[in-house]
Amino acid sequence: QVQLAESGGGLVQPGGSLRLSCEYSIKKGSISAMAWHRQAPGKSRELVASVSADGSTNYLDSVKGRFTIARDNAKNTLTLQMNSLKPEDTAVYLCRATTMPRPLNYWGQGTQVTVSS
Repeated sequence: QVQLAESGGGLVQPGGSLRLSCEYSIKKGSISAMAWHRQAPGKSRELVASVSADGSTNYLDSVKGRFTIARDNAKNTLTLQMNSLKPEDTAVYLCRATTMPRPLNYWGQGTQVTVSS
């Protein structure tokens, strides 16, 4: 079982930056991939960025060059550095962990990010 806790959301002006953190703990097995998703009101959840067990990363096209995902296994922390934020980045951001050898997905409760002037 995996527990995830996000932090770092808030209100920021367009062009500003935020750093999201996800602290995780696992009782059995290990974690392979981790990711950040987001869900805006009235929209479906979308994958923002992911990092696999070997460290390779993938990003949603609209955030490439602005967001950076990083995983620190020593500190059991996943972060998302978000720069040059836009109003369309407004959403609840959720951390996801996928376990191995049995591939199960676990989710945090989410943290609100609001980009507005």
